[in-house]
Amino acid sequence: MNFKNFRFNVVIRVLLIVASALLLLSIIRSKDFIISSIILSALVVMQIAALVRYVERTNKRLTTFLESIRHSDFVSTFSDHGLGKSFDDLNTAFNEVINEFKKARAAKEEHYNYLQTVVQHISIGIIVFHRNGKVDLFNNAAKRMLNMPGIRFIRELETIDKTMAGVIMDMKAGDKNLVKVFVENELLQLSIRAVEFRMRGEDYVLVSLQNIHSELEAKEMDSWQKLIRVLTHEIMNSITPIVSLSGTVKDILIDPEDMNLRKDVDEEDVDSVLSALNTIEKRSQGLLNFVQVYRNLTRIPKPNFRYVEIKELFDNIYGLLEPKIKEQNIQCRVHVVPDNLKITADPDLLEQVLINLVINSIHALKEIAEPKIKILALTGPSNRVMISVTDNGHGIKPDIMEQIFVPFFTSKKEGSGIGLSLSREIMRLHKGNITVKSKYGEGSTFILYF
Repeated sequence: MNFKNFRFNVVIRVLLIVASALLLLSIIRSKDFIISSIILSALVVMQIAALVRYVERTNKRLTTFLESIRHSDFVSTFSDHGLGKSFDDLNTAFNEVINEFKKARAAKEEHYNYLQTVVQHISIGIIVFHRNGKVDLFNNAAKRMLNMPGIRFIRELETIDKTMAGVIMDMKAGDKNLVKVFVENELLQLSIRAVEFRMRGEDYVLVSLQNIHSELEAKEMDSWQKLIRVLTHEIMNSITPIVSLSGTVKDILIDPEDMNLRKDVDEEDVDSVLSALNTIEKRSQGLLNFVQVYRNLTRIPKPNFRYVEIKELFDNIYGLLEPKIKEQNIQCRVHVVPDNLKITADPDLLEQVLINLVINSIHALKEIAEPKIKILALTGPSNRVMISVTDNGHGIKPDIMEQIFVPFFTSKKEGSGIGLSLSREIMRLHKGNITVKSKYGEGSTFILYF
């Protein structure tokens, strides 16, 4: 029986089942119709089963629809007609959902291809791997940089450098490392940074590799030139008077004609020789102290890290420098946000850095009408702790801004020129950095980032 309308079909089937059931009830009591009763009972059962299968077509279509989505099979369409308006609406809804999934999938593939193109064409090497060392992505820049067609596991990098694979595997989120490797007899100084993320329930590490050899060479050469200029200046300031006075002493004591000791040396000449020797001794001692300071600068002790309460650290520094601050009538404000802010650092080394910065501010505030110093600690962007020391002093001249961190460079007559360079080295040991903002005539701000 072929009916076009689903609802009409179901009603007819139900009526036939009811009619068959009534007929079965009417003849089942008669012993003359036993075979007919059995046949009729089987017919009723078959009709019920056929009705159930017919009705369950909706569930099967829904199952087919969901399976298509689960397996990303968006080729199937639903186009049954003649089963009534409700089925037509259902088919339309199914097809609309399938089309939306097709659009979303196409957009996702386009975005994926876009990201793949970007990742494969940037000049920075990128390696993405699982925590077990299995490599998921090894872009073209990394292949060119390391001269490898590809790797399946991080340990394969041991063919280039035995320590490189271990360094990369041990890196955590936010870690930075500088690794020197030789590839085809060429020295690469790789700046390595790591980021961790989780995807599909698995942990991944993204490592970026950048060869900064040429940049480091340029910076190193520039730093050496600046340091050599400072060292030459300091050494020449000591050596020149020593050479001059040595010649003076020689002229006083030695006869240039026979190169023998003069016999006519009087008391005035002796006084001149003693004065020259005293000056030579002082300048030699000054040169010796200069070398000793330089040696101390290169031998900063390894930090002993522990939790430090910044408020307590500020209190100690203020108590130590309070006499100097009050002597110049400086208004000093100290703020810690929040009050219980802590960092992991070596308190002794960090205290030395802050003392240097505050003393520099005190010196910069000489002859300032309303001298002010502000010491502030807070949590900045990316949850990094920032400590700033701000003053409204004379500021730093633009032409010496880039030289203030060079060892032994100083614009003060009484300065040694190692305070800021020492502070920068201590911050480097803390895996942080120090920056300065200054406007000449308005003041300066030194910021420590941890």
